[in-house]
Amino acid sequence: MKVYFTGAGPGNPEYLTVMALRLLENARCCIWAGSLVNPTLLTILPEFCDIFDSAKMSLDETTAVIREYSEKGIDVIRLHTGDPSLYGAIAEQMRELDKLNIEYELVPGIGAFQAAAATLCTELTAPEISQSVVLTRTSGRTPLPIGQELENFAKTEATLCIYLSAHKPKEVCDTLAPYYGEDCPAAFIYHASWEDEDKIVSTLKELPALVEKSGYNRTSIIIVGRALAKMGAKSKLYSSYYTHGYREATK
Repeated sequence: MKVYFTGAGPGNPEYLTVMALRLLENARCCIWAGSLVNPTLLTILPEFCDIFDSAKMSLDETTAVIREYSEKGIDVIRLHTGDPSLYGAIAEQMRELDKLNIEYELVPGIGAFQAAAATLCTELTAPEISQSVVLTRTSGRTPLPIGQELENFAKTEATLCIYLSAHKPKEVCDTLAPYYGEDCPAAFIYHASWEDEDKIVSTLKELPALVEKSGYNRTSIIIVGRALAKMGAKSKLYSSYYTHGYREATK
């Protein structure tokens, strides 16, 4: 018996990995994050699969379900939104499984930041502008560790992908504007890859008012950075002036 912490991807069923799809198609027990995972994915589960919504359960309760099915020798699919390694609260679940000597495995999934980049038809990195992408969040019930506040990441002018902050776009933009400039491109993507996906593309100055007008305040990601302008130097990789291990310069 094994527990599979499985990435459901950002929402679109076609963004599931082949492995995740196979696990869902053959699942006999699935615990899914009902507050975040697209319920359309449940249609992939067979009729005989027992389904539990973890949005209504505590850690003790989900662990109890896993233990019950473990004793029956039945694998459990623990379905998390996006990639389970990002804000998935899986470490605490694994600690409980370690105590019970229950084996588990991680199945990666496409993250919301990747789906959002696809929606924006953009590259998150740009030569000589941003060569780093930071996945972060603002402080909430879970405080940020000292040194990991937005201001500190902003000093690097990296592309910021900000999770769990859809309810406070003004705070985010006001914090970042002194470092990136009010004219810096900023995007707010609601339900990236879902059927009702929506995007707001603007600047740090204008974005908060547009988001407030939209009414979106959850299940969204904010992306900020000059790379979104799709400008910058050309890469050396495809330059005809550049020699590398696979090609000689032609100019």
